[in-house]
Amino acid sequence: MEVTLAAEKIFSIGPIPVTNTMLTAWLVTLVLIAFAFLSTRKLTPVPNPLQNIAEFAVDTFQDLVASVAGEKTKVFLPIVASFFFFILLGNYFGLLPGIGTIGFNRIEEGHRVFVPLFRSMNSDLNTTLALALVSVVITHYLAVKYLGIKDYIGKFLSLHPIFLFVGLLELIGEFTKILSLSFRLFGNIFAGEVLLSTASSKIFAFIVPIPFYFLELLVGFVQALIFAMLTLVFMVILTEKHASEH
Repeated sequence: MEVTLAAEKIFSIGPIPVTNTMLTAWLVTLVLIAFAFLSTRKLTPVPNPLQNIAEFAVDTFQDLVASVAGEKTKVFLPIVASFFFFILLGNYFGLLPGIGTIGFNRIEEGHRVFVPLFRSMNSDLNTTLALALVSVVITHYLAVKYLGIKDYIGKFLSLHPIFLFVGLLELIGEFTKILSLSFRLFGNIFAGEVLLSTASSKIFAFIVPIPFYFLELLVGFVQALIFAMLTLVFMVILTEKHASEH
């Protein structure tokens, strides 16, 4: 099976094409919503298994966020945790049997092409770019909320030549964050998809990919954590006032 760089179109909703990575993202979203609903529907002093898992996950991540965000944890936690669990589940969905292998054939330019019905959502640059844009937009929204519009603009623009130069560099750095967040996640997940596809197409296809699956489990977790923690750090830095403003 050949892994293409672009996600394959499955169908269209009006003028909007729906790709296999979009279907996976929708499925991941539904699973997370269903889990959140079922685990919090009937909260009890003695938690049921789903409630226990949810409480453990939230408590663990809250401690991690609190170590960086401090008093802003209550605001930052839902955002950072949403990124982490959405990306993590999306990465792990891409490793499930049938993802990338169950699909249909269609004719393109006179050739029969196999189109998988589902595909790892983060192997699509459109997905990771959208996540990076949301991360940066939310970060700047919170910066305005905590600093006020005047101090927020003052982070990037100043009448002092040196501060103005530093501010412009920081402004350029905000655009590079989008590239850094999106390409890091996309590159690692797409490379893993290609690696697994190549290993599975060789002889002993049921044995050779096993070590790579364990590697991808680790990579999927690490990449989700990196994206979430970088978002958290960016939020903390951008919402902090300059030392002279305290």
